[in-house]
Formats: sequence, C-alpha cells, structure tokens
Amino acid sequence: MMARLSESVSAESLLARTVRGIRGADAKALEAARARQQVLTKPEGSLGLLEDLSIRLAGMYGQVPVPVPSHPVVGLFAGDHGVWAQGVSPDPQEITTQQMVNMAAGGAAISVLSRQMGAQLWITDVGALHEVDAPIRQRCVRRGTDDISQGPAMSTDEAVQALEVGIETGLEAVEGGADILVTGEMGIANTTPASALISVFTGCSPAEVTGKGAGSDDRRHQHKIGVVSRALQVNQPDADHPVEALAKVGGFEHAAMAGYILAAASRRVPVLIDGVIACSAALTATAICPEVRDFIITSHAGAEPGITASTSALGLPALLDLWVGSGEGGALVRSL
Repeated sequence: MMARLSESVSAESLLARTVRGIRGADAKALEAARARQQVLTKPEGSLGLLEDLSIRLAGMYGQVPVPVPSHPVVGLFAGDHGVWAQGVSPDPQEITTQQMVNMAAGGAAISVLSRQMGAQLWITDVGALHEVDAPIRQRCVRRGTDDISQGPAMSTDEAVQALEVGIETGLEAVEGGADILVTGEMGIANTTPASALISVFTGCSPAEVTGKGAGSDDRRHQHKIGVVSRALQVNQPDADHPVEALAKVGGFEHAAMAGYILAAASRRVPVLIDGVIACSAALTATAICPEVRDFIITSHAGAEPGITASTSALGLPALLDLWVGSGEGGALVRSL
C-alpha cells in the first residue's frame, strides 16, 4: 500500500488507521468473475461497461456472484467558501443553508431521488457559513474556508478533521447496514476549489478543468479560470502531498467526501461518485491511498470538463452521460 500521508498526520489518528486498513480488490474474486463471464450465454464483452462493472463489483465485495446492493446511504456534505468573495458564482452564499433546509425537509432533487430509490440521506454540515436549524448532522469544522486566491483554504489540522468527519460518517453508515455509499454535496462556489484540486491531481491546466458551474456566463467563466490559476500560484499545492494540497485549495465538503470514499474502501463497499465536486474528492482520496480506486464507481460524466479529466485520470469511464449539471448525489438515480 502506497499511502501518502503527511508527517503531521498522527499515526494513531482515525485517518491514518483507516488508510492502513485499505486493501485493493480481491484478486481471486476478480479471476472467478472473469471466468464466469466465459460460460455465460452471450458474446464476450457484449455488455460493455456493465460487464466490466460486474467484475469490479466482485473484486470489491470479494464474492461471485456479487450481491445486489439494496441499502444505499447518500452522504451529503455541505460547506461554504471564502473564494466566493472573488465573484466566481452568481449566487448568494445564503443558498447553501437554504438548500440544506430544503434537503432536510424533503424538497430538493436529492431528497426526492433518495426516497424514490429507498436510500437514506444523511446531510452533514461540515463547514457552512451559517448554522442550520434543521434535522441534519452537525459536524462543522469551521464556518467556511478562507479565500484560496489569497492563501490556504484551511489548516492541515482542519483538513484532517474534515476528512475524519467523512470517515466517521461512512463507517457509521456501513456499520448500520449500508452496502453501497453515494457521495453528495452542497456549497455555493464549490466548483472553484474542485477545479483547483482536479488541476493539481491530474496535471491539467485550470482552463482545461474549470467549467462554468451553476449559471455562470462566459465572462464569469473566464474570471473563474483566472481565480483558480491565482489560487494555484499563491498556494503551490503539491500532488505528492495530498492532505496539504487539500488544505491549501480545497473545501470542507471536498475533504469530508474524500474521507467518506476512504471509509467505503476500508470496509470493501462500493462508492458511487457523481459530479465535479465528487470527482475532486475521489482524486484526493486516491492520492492519499491509490487502492481506493478499486472501490469507486463513476456514475455520470456530466457537463463539467473537470469530470472528464478526473475520470480519465482515474481510468474509470462513467457509466452514463446525460449532460446533467447538478451534483448533490444524483448518482443514485442515474446508476442504481
């Protein structure tokens, strides 16, 4: 295992213990799943990505045939971002908290999709600007990050705290019976730090991975690319030090989602990622521990260029491409 944790991360921390427990796909189960494909009454490879997915699921669960996942939990993490002050989003930050209330009340897209698919929706405030009076999980590390175009988003200790919020959430879900995890997020302006993280971990330029996000026009898009470029210049994040890179240019929800993905891998449970924020979290998690890749399912390509760059870097083609622009956790309905 080639985990890349900072020397500042305690060897006895939840993060370090979780990473130490991660192993890659079960080789014997993979071999058995491939052999099973040879005796099925169909042309070899005729099911395309579905055939590949069935083999990968065998490696995740360690058994053939694979069990049918029936208890999904959507781990949705919310946070706000200091870089919003740079005008990268046309929306007010208040929408983050308003939408958390809406999600908890059952009125948001992910709320409806979760009910439709029989999934539990766990909404966690890991870094929203304002406290929410709603039935959600309160795990706030800090009330919003600092502006990444001016300096680091957070301290390394705060990044570890947010990662561990995600780990704790994922472990609790699996211990409660979840057999597949789904990532979700909410945070106005969070595609800007996501683009920065994707640029760091793919080596692509900000222009190649920065999309318009929600509702931006061409002028704001070009400005956003400039802000991402400035954040990288100011902070100099290094892909070989992923926790520090996350602290420099990420967000609290990005970190928690990365931790959630690490938790899934540590318990050998598949995790569905959806949207550009989830992609940045997946890249972060795999930079921390490359074996995590074996447990990630990329559900949907989406409209953001950062998604394509991420799925290519991960070597995990998306199952669907409906040009959906919303993240939240909609992988649930698009892939299950």
